[in-house]
Amino acid sequence: MASHIALLRGVNVGGHQAIAMARLRAFFGELGLGGAQTVLQSGNVVFSAPGKAKAQWEPQLEREALQRLQLTTSFFVRTAAEWRALIAANPFPEAARDDPSHLVVLFLKAPVTTAVLRGLQAAIVGPETVRAVGLQAYITYPDGIGRSRLTPARLDARLGQRGTARNWNTVRKLGALVGA
Repeated sequence: MASHIALLRGVNVGGHQAIAMARLRAFFGELGLGGAQTVLQSGNVVFSAPGKAKAQWEPQLEREALQRLQLTTSFFVRTAAEWRALIAANPFPEAARDDPSHLVVLFLKAPVTTAVLRGLQAAIVGPETVRAVGLQAYITYPDGIGRSRLTPARLDARLGQRGTARNWNTVRKLGALVGA
C-alpha cells in the first residue's frame, strides 16, 4: 500500500462545510483506506491505498464524500513521491526558509499554461508573485495573505479552475508524515 495525501477544498473554513477530523478519518477507513491521519482542522489527510491510479481517487472520494458525509468538496490527491517532488520544485526557497507562513502552494487538477500564468501575474496589483510547476502554483504573499487582493476567488477566475491552498508550514508537516 502506498502513501497518499488528500487535501479537501474549503472544509471547516468560516463555519462552512464543517466536518470533524475524527469523522473524516473514519470515512477513509470505511472506504478501506488504511492509516488515515489528519493534520490541522482544514481537511488534510494522509492515508495508505492499494496500487489504484491516483487519478481515480479524486472522483471516487468526491462521490463518496457527497453520498456518505453530505459534503460537497473537491479532493486533491498526491502520492508521497509527488509530494517530495513538489517540495523539491519550490521556486521560492528563500521564502520557504525565511517566511514559510506567507508561501502558499495552490494544488490544482490541471497544469497552468504559460499564457494563463502570465495573465495572472500581470493582473496582480500587489507584491505577490506566482510560479507554476506541474499541478501546483507557488505564491508568495510578502505582506500577508489576509491583506492581499489576490484572493482565492480571483485565483480561481484567472486560472480557470479551482484549487486548494496550503502554506509551506502545512506542506512540510504533511511531507514529514509521508517521508518527503
